[in-house]
Amino acid sequence: MNSMKLFVSSFPYVDSAALFDNVASQDWAVFLDSGVINQKRPVNKHADFDVLAVKPDCTLVFDRGTTVYSCAKQKKKEKRLGDPIALLQSILPNVDSQDLNPSLRKYSYIPGAFGYFSYDLVRHYEVLPELAENDEQLPEMAVGIYHVIVVVDHKAKQTYLLSLGVSDEVKGLVTFWSELIDQQVERDSKSQYIDFTKRHVVNGVFDENLNFDDYASCFERVRNYTTDGDCYQVNLAKQFTAQVNGDSWVTYRYLRSLSPAPYGAYMNLPFAQILSNSPESFIQCINGSVTTSPIKGTRARDHVSLERDKKIAQELYASEKDRAENLMIVDLMRNDLSQCCELGSVKVPKLFSLYSFTNVHHLISTVTGTLKKGLHSLDLLRSCFPGGSITGAPKIRAMEIIEELEPHRRGLYCGSIGYVGVNGDLQTNIAIRTIVIKDGVARYAAGGGLVIDSSLEEEYQEIIDKARMMIEALSHKA
Repeated sequence: MNSMKLFVSSFPYVDSAALFDNVASQDWAVFLDSGVINQKRPVNKHADFDVLAVKPDCTLVFDRGTTVYSCAKQKKKEKRLGDPIALLQSILPNVDSQDLNPSLRKYSYIPGAFGYFSYDLVRHYEVLPELAENDEQLPEMAVGIYHVIVVVDHKAKQTYLLSLGVSDEVKGLVTFWSELIDQQVERDSKSQYIDFTKRHVVNGVFDENLNFDDYASCFERVRNYTTDGDCYQVNLAKQFTAQVNGDSWVTYRYLRSLSPAPYGAYMNLPFAQILSNSPESFIQCINGSVTTSPIKGTRARDHVSLERDKKIAQELYASEKDRAENLMIVDLMRNDLSQCCELGSVKVPKLFSLYSFTNVHHLISTVTGTLKKGLHSLDLLRSCFPGGSITGAPKIRAMEIIEELEPHRRGLYCGSIGYVGVNGDLQTNIAIRTIVIKDGVARYAAGGGLVIDSSLEEEYQEIIDKARMMIEALSHKA
């Protein structure tokens, strides 16, 4: 596509979630959330920007081998076969980074593609067995290309409206957002009430696809695979399911109030709502500089005793087992990045860093590299997908074992939600701590990496700890 010009307008700082209240019910409304609540940045900050977008110029929904490409302006709806990520790259408008005004670099996000890539998208690129039940029937990829976005910069305390091109549709959206932002500036000076009673009500009880005995049986089979040398680590998860009714956006706002997360996201799609409370970044590629930050190592926090909480964190940081698990995934991600990064550029600047979130402590490492010349960030995403921290090692064998042991397909869980800009910049999360609401059913899952010396009781408790916030968000009774 022909290169298009970018424009930017600056506004006062606003509450991004309150601004999104105005558009949350629109189809294809997207909110990328850095976890800043009431203008308070987390102690262990990872991100400084929230991004809001509505009314995509076009959408791509990939489901079981076919991508439906829709463009409202051109009244176009086509079905296309082939690689959905390659199709996305071919449709994404082109803005060469060399032509980009250097001042735009500070905004971190510019218009582009926003959406999700489910864990099961990997089936288009790798041959895996088909054993688990696909009860959710969620499309493997759903992405919109947005020519107008709002970026709330928590560090600069500013709101920016960025737009691509000068079409009538773009001008109309710029006017729409400008008026909403101006109204929100006025409202932010007043106390605003959120009626959390409108969040989802669970009808009946949660279904769990692995009870403790089932999990113990799977745990033992993983242990056998590791002792036999099939694999070093397998991420085993269980799924929670419940019939629900209520307002998905209010549920998300409640979830983020319980547990602010640096890589959260909300998407209101025509066929599902996505509520992601993810603490984990997957792949970032900014101006050719690549970063991945795998999490491996978790402990529940103690909110009663500060002394005990500090001791828990210290125990995690010193744990040889958790460090070994983390190192396995770091090695896996180094290998994945090396396929698309310049020779010798892949480094590990941070190994076993301790981060404390609202409800858990995590060990997080950082792997970096430089994208090879001639490659696009989407080539990198495809090559590394899905993230090694949520599969195990070696990756393909671990995914085969996951398919054998987990009763249901993962769908979006352990896939990725994120953004690729028209200049090729990429920022994505790992879709953990993520609820999918589809056809009146809420699904989420939690899991953990199993190695040869894992403890059954400790690993099962870790799943409960990770799922606790989703359970609380959806356990509201009228």
